Amino acid sequence: MADQHESIDLGGPTVDSSAAAVHSWFPSPPPPIYSCTLTPELVAKAREELQEKPEWRLRDVQALRDMILKEQPNLRTRLDDAFLLRFLRARKFDYDRALQLLLNYHAGRKAWPEVFQDLKPSTVKHVLDLGFLTVLPRPDPNGRYILCLRPGKWKPNDYPFVDNVRAIYLTLEKLIQPEETQVNGIVILADYTGVGMSQASNPGPFLAKKVVSILQDGFPIRIKAVNIINEPRIFKGIFAIIKPFLKEKMAERYILHGSDLRSLHRNIPRSVLPEEYGGTAGQLDMSAWSRLLLDCEEEFVVEFCQPDPLEGVVLPESMLFEGEQASGHDDDTFRGLRSQLYYCY
Repeated sequence: MADQHESIDLGGPTVDSSAAAVHSWFPSPPPPIYSCTLTPELVAKAREELQEKPEWRLRDVQALRDMILKEQPNLRTRLDDAFLLRFLRARKFDYDRALQLLLNYHAGRKAWPEVFQDLKPSTVKHVLDLGFLTVLPRPDPNGRYILCLRPGKWKPNDYPFVDNVRAIYLTLEKLIQPEETQVNGIVILADYTGVGMSQASNPGPFLAKKVVSILQDGFPIRIKAVNIINEPRIFKGIFAIIKPFLKEKMAERYILHGSDLRSLHRNIPRSVLPEEYGGTAGQLDMSAWSRLLLDCEEEFVVEFCQPDPLEGVVLPESMLFEGEQASGHDDDTFRGLRSQLYYCY
């Protein structure tokens, strides 16, 4: 059974140490041969919040690896300790749920080739140059890095919306490499300045559902809060598109601040925010994260520009995405929601 896995590289992509030195503000992933990089404080946090026991960590990884080899012998996936730990931590060391998340992770790639085919930083440079997203250089007091999204920077005639999804996914892949992020999770800050009808109505329910499905059920990251600022009146319509696909726990993590920066600062302190959001951490720098991603080009080529990992794998029909047969219902839903958007606008 293991022969299928032994025919490919089971380790992760090699991380360029010179690039890591240039971008020293962002933590490095664990070494190729796994050695825990967590501080004693984070080890204690992982034990309390994720049920991670240091003395059993590698035993748990081996148990998940054995399940993959036994139950999915044709799955082309990394089997190294550092990679599998992401899925165990994201599902609090529940082997069955971690395996399901791993399968969802690969199923998402198969279900959405427009996002995952030839996925590398150079193919989303236009998104990064536009200033659609960045990661703030300082984590919050809970050690969580802040993914800053600015959807108002994008216009539908600039490029397809799916390119934004590609840039977000690459960013998440880079964010999840350090063990600190696996334990602490991340925070999202979405600035809706400039969002109008054209942006609000463009993705549609089917596309929104796929994005939410990947973030909730198909990626090993803990999104601890989603802070929305400067949302226009039509955001009610936008959220109406997204909310039906959100789990209750995730929906409760959305915080709407409007233009009230004091409300934002109660959730994200001024010390880690740029001046544009009433912070004291200098001006918003969109270039640092862009350079970091672009310098990791080869790493992502190894990770994503390879044969289909699910080739020959049989997955349940109801696994993650319902496929195009759901589009008719979603189109009907979209027509109703579109009228809501016009009413709000």
